[in-house]
Amino acid sequence: MTSLTHRTNALLPVGSVNCDIHHPNPTMKDLMPFLADVWQDLIASRGISQLDSIAYPNNAPLTCRPDWRDADGGLSNTPERLAREALDHFGAQTGILNNLCGVHMLYDAYMAIAVTKALNDWTRSEWLDKHRGLRASIVPPLQDIEAAVAEVERCAADQRFVQVLFPSSAHMPYGHRSYWPLYKVAVKHGLPIGIHAGSAYHHPVTSVGWPNTVTEDYAAQAQIMQTQIASLVSEGVFTEFPSLKVVLLESGVSWLPAFLWRFGKFWRGLRFETPWVDRPPAEVIRDHVRLTTQPFDVPDNPDIVSRLIDHIGSDEMLLFSSDYPHWQFDADAVLPAGFDAALIHKIAVENPLTTYPRIMVEQHA
Repeated sequence: MTSLTHRTNALLPVGSVNCDIHHPNPTMKDLMPFLADVWQDLIASRGISQLDSIAYPNNAPLTCRPDWRDADGGLSNTPERLAREALDHFGAQTGILNNLCGVHMLYDAYMAIAVTKALNDWTRSEWLDKHRGLRASIVPPLQDIEAAVAEVERCAADQRFVQVLFPSSAHMPYGHRSYWPLYKVAVKHGLPIGIHAGSAYHHPVTSVGWPNTVTEDYAAQAQIMQTQIASLVSEGVFTEFPSLKVVLLESGVSWLPAFLWRFGKFWRGLRFETPWVDRPPAEVIRDHVRLTTQPFDVPDNPDIVSRLIDHIGSDEMLLFSSDYPHWQFDADAVLPAGFDAALIHKIAVENPLTTYPRIMVEQHA
């Protein structure tokens, strides 16, 4: 196990948490040691070698910053290199790994359960066990909610798993009662639900059908996030689970103020539909929803940034992230102009530790 290394570039205060880091997707060869023999044989006979999602095609510029690619242009990495570039360089102490392997795209629920279990075990063995500063999200097989609950229970025994990870779009909106057993087990173990940009691609990523370009797909993620938050609030998830936190990962930030206003306006006119939502949705969302800071999709202008924060109406909603290795910024411009020292401490230390109580437990263990 690698020890924590020194802070090579103190852009962040002591104790900072990088809340969205991506370790490379494993190949099926990587996962074979963690799969039962029957699945090893079946996957080999079907010729399945990789589960990469079209949300992040390897050769797209956004997928990886040029200086974070290998010499041959690849995306391979090691825990030591990842920690050096995504933690030490920015001065972060802890980083949360969110793997984007396309297990949710599988239609075979039995295979999805087996591969998802192998993915979590691979993350534990090949990443968490090899660097003390790394934590990770549990990936559940959403194709089978009962199996997903069992997988969260299994992985939650390891305190280094600090979140349950959903793609932004799966089979139906996340407020639907079929997902509630997952929220119950997440609350039981002090785990927030992380909703990350991406999709199971069983449905179009836009409301009018399939787009032709990665640009359209990526831009549509903000609309999907709005839909999921509207569903969680309207279906009463936060009323049923008052301690639940939901983190929007790589959702962008600038859409939030207008959404809060629009959603609240229609709730006031139609609140008889949802009597369990007994206060304005903006208040519910500010209490329960968090957003990571990359991509911080506003102009690099301190005045505009300051106005956006004012319009959000809370300094508790933002969590620091680099979105490593995705190309959201150049050089060390991981934070926008206009964030003063107090706000940086809030989003990099205080808010993450409140959102992810397991990190606090682990630090004090």
